[in-house]
Amino acid sequence: MTTHRTQALLLALATATALTAAAAPAASAAPAAAGGPRASVPRLDWHPCAQPGGPATQECADLPVPLDYADPSGPHVSVAVSRVRSDRPAARRGTLVVIPGGPGGSGVQRLTQKGAALQKELGGAYDLVAFDPRGVGGSTTASCGLAPEDRYLTALRSWPGADGGVTGNLDRSRRVAEACAANGGPVLRSLTTANEVRDMDRLREALGERKLSAWGVSYGTYVGAVYAQTYPGRTDRWVLDSSGDPDPARVARGWLANMGKGADDRFPDFAAWAAHPDRDGEGLRLAARPEEVEPLVLSLAAALDRDPRPSTTEGVPLTGNGLRQALQNALYSDAAFPGLARLLLALRDPGATPALPPELARPLRDQDAALTVAVICNDVAWPLLPAADQQRAVDEDRTRHPLTAGMPVNVTPCSFWKTPPTTPPTRITDRGPSNVLMIQSRRDPSTPHSESLKMRRALGDRAVMVTVEHGGHGMYLGNGNACGDRAVTRFLTTGARPARDTDCPN
Repeated sequence: MTTHRTQALLLALATATALTAAAAPAASAAPAAAGGPRASVPRLDWHPCAQPGGPATQECADLPVPLDYADPSGPHVSVAVSRVRSDRPAARRGTLVVIPGGPGGSGVQRLTQKGAALQKELGGAYDLVAFDPRGVGGSTTASCGLAPEDRYLTALRSWPGADGGVTGNLDRSRRVAEACAANGGPVLRSLTTANEVRDMDRLREALGERKLSAWGVSYGTYVGAVYAQTYPGRTDRWVLDSSGDPDPARVARGWLANMGKGADDRFPDFAAWAAHPDRDGEGLRLAARPEEVEPLVLSLAAALDRDPRPSTTEGVPLTGNGLRQALQNALYSDAAFPGLARLLLALRDPGATPALPPELARPLRDQDAALTVAVICNDVAWPLLPAADQQRAVDEDRTRHPLTAGMPVNVTPCSFWKTPPTTPPTRITDRGPSNVLMIQSRRDPSTPHSESLKMRRALGDRAVMVTVEHGGHGMYLGNGNACGDRAVTRFLTTGARPARDTDCPN
């Protein structure tokens, strides 16, 4: 962006749930100069950390990394790492890093969830390794000291007011930015894509690997692309799964703006599913025809805008924006469709009390909320439009993309951020080895196919792209398309890619 639903935080990402590590004090996070001083290679002390449902051989360790790479002998922070070693040493050819999405996704959790499937699929070709980026889960975290009401997912996503107004968003965004400036300290300022890439390369050194292979998903594709651009000679086989536009002038601002189109692309899949006669037997059919489903959803959201509905979570009613956020989350995977249908059916029943999806029922931890805001705000400067211009942009987007109601172009805390970016975003180019395989859904609610083509064009001859004729976000081992899975597995195990960009039927 971790499950598809919990990965959808601020940019499609996951809520980190591991314990908070102590935050290191002092220096600011300035970029390391090329060829500048480096800290000594750290040692990884592995210990067993198997979790229920995960690989029995999973191990964990802590990787110390400089808080500020320009001062490698200064304060350090800790990055939680995990591995599952190849169960066929004779077949092992290297290390595959699983790069989480988000910002906010836990690589350690993702390895727990996907490790067994990867072992089976890759036949022992790799040691599987993942990490919690600084700010996430078991790594050193930072806090902004945000009030609980500012840590709900419907607050971190800048949904306009029930009347479409942006005044509340402006007030909240300013309040969040001021709290992060006052309380986040140098650790919060160090939460950047550039530092995640540097930390990943420190992990490579600690593992004793000359090169890494990688599988990055969602925001992890951008991290992977920046790593491959920064350290092209240290990449082996590189998979980018569900990519966004890498435009260095916009970065996450562009990803967020594209979500309106993504919802429009993906919603017809849900509409077709919800109107299919098969839903009758499941008690989940919403309409006789697919074209009736969107008006139903919009009318229910509008009704909740006027009169929020008490939910099964005491003190947390379901609002129109809560329903819109639940829809956005459900579009990530077909597996979430039944839950959304049940919620919509409950709303059609005047006597029912709707149950909120878990990710909407309570505020995020302060550390997780801080991380989802900090990375996107630290990476690139965001403009602050006059209030009238901001309102006009939201009004236009609400008309163009009613399912997302203006949220993708609304003001965020980044417009009030107090610390300017210290490192300009990396421009992705076609300079580097031709060792990238992209895989992308045709109808992605978060990173639309049309925008992934901008990553494809930026990489040029370095990449080949497989388009899966399916909807959802996160394709490899995630949406049940055998053709797409085979293409990625074949590349990772043999190095062979399709000769040219290709499609996989559903």
